[in-house]
Amino acid sequence: MTQFARYSSSTALAICLGTTAAYADLTAAEVWNNWRDYMSDMGYEVTGAETQSGDTLTISDVRMSMDFTEEGDTVNSAVVMETLTFTDVGDGSVSVALPALSKITVDADPASGESFDMAIDYSQTGFVMVVTGDPDDTTYTYSADTMGIKLADLTVDGASVGPDTARVNVTVADMSGVSRVVKDAMRNVSQTLTTGPVTYDVAFSSPEDDGSATIIGGMETLAFTGGGNIPTVDDPSDMNAMIEAGFGFTGEFTFEQGNSDIAFDGPDGGGTMNTSSIGGAVTMAMSDDGLAYSGSQSGLVIKAMASQMPIPIDLNLETLAFGMMIPVQKSEEEQDFGLTLALEGFTMSDVLWGMFDPQAQLPRDPATIAVDLAGKTTLMVDVLDPEAAEAMETSDGVPGELNALEIRDVTVSAAGAELNGTGAFTFDNSDTTTFEGMPKPTGSIDLFLVGGNGLLDRLVAMGLLPQQQAQGARMMMGMFAVPGNGPDTLNSKIEIDEAGQVRANGQRIR
Repeated sequence: MTQFARYSSSTALAICLGTTAAYADLTAAEVWNNWRDYMSDMGYEVTGAETQSGDTLTISDVRMSMDFTEEGDTVNSAVVMETLTFTDVGDGSVSVALPALSKITVDADPASGESFDMAIDYSQTGFVMVVTGDPDDTTYTYSADTMGIKLADLTVDGASVGPDTARVNVTVADMSGVSRVVKDAMRNVSQTLTTGPVTYDVAFSSPEDDGSATIIGGMETLAFTGGGNIPTVDDPSDMNAMIEAGFGFTGEFTFEQGNSDIAFDGPDGGGTMNTSSIGGAVTMAMSDDGLAYSGSQSGLVIKAMASQMPIPIDLNLETLAFGMMIPVQKSEEEQDFGLTLALEGFTMSDVLWGMFDPQAQLPRDPATIAVDLAGKTTLMVDVLDPEAAEAMETSDGVPGELNALEIRDVTVSAAGAELNGTGAFTFDNSDTTTFEGMPKPTGSIDLFLVGGNGLLDRLVAMGLLPQQQAQGARMMMGMFAVPGNGPDTLNSKIEIDEAGQVRANGQRIR
């Protein structure tokens, strides 16, 4: 894990804990003590001056800092608040008040590259939080009219970088949520969060004046549901140690009606791009089973213009989806992995079609590309262990072995033709000579093509494909495929047996 990932993820955790209070009992003093102890367990040094007045405990000059210095890279991050107040309401609950403005600082002096100092303003209005429950099963209910993150100051190698060069401003309206913390051998945390409109305004430009970009956009609503188990370890930034101690989480973000406006400029010209979508989702999970990440968007529209493009770009996607699942811990046992990708209902404007098909000879039905893969692997290194990853980079070893691959689906549908495929292979990692340089595969794949010859005919008629090359393509299809039951259909079964022989539809080709 990189230094940036470590301190940024830890800073983000501090922000979230600032938003959702912390792990508390039902008196003001105990709420603060548990919060401080938890942050200390997470690796932060927590300081603040305590003042008790009646039922209210005020913590002044709060600072939660962490040092990420490692191998010549000096990085310090801190969350600073003027005051925090915890008030015994009198009915067994505690209210928590945050300051209107807090600050997040990052000071970095890497062994190589530019040093920088960064300050981020973390603001809120109308924040209300009430803590209820019992010491071992506590619920935090909170809301805010607005919350925001803004880049307040940036210095690179001692030179101040103004907002014309770097700007980040994110605002969230009408936020509300509920968090529940159950204490046992580990802390089990569950959370739901909903917001109103979210907006962002990001801009950056090169100090050498050779490029700039601005990104402005937002979404109508944002929601989060998730949680997991959090253990206590000596170094919470060591994700490998956290997972070994039982760490695990799942979470899903969903949004509605997203849009963005992008403008860019550079030595080779500039342009604009506008995107919008009906909505989407991002799902994440991590545990000893591995890391899973997926996302999707519906009704995606992309419109772009560039100085080097003669015509505007206008693209539409009914659905864009992706997903991956990979193991992260080494094991002598096989572990699962997977990859999915889907671009469904892809269309583009007639203006773009007209560039290469002015006579409309190709069908312009929506196109689809979909891939769904799963398999087994033996992982030889802990992916999240920085030392193991660095050692692997400087060695001739491989991080793991591919043991099996299942092709659950491959679909390509465009321009009047469609290709489908399914199959499965196993791999003998002790044999890298039968297929030079790679483990020997055994298995088969079935392919089904509709409209292939018709597409070749249209490409030849349009002048995009020379007749000689089309004939070569037909000969290749004749070698690897046989006619199907319907018109202009081809079937192909490619098999690799234990001896390393390759057959196409029963005919040996290797």
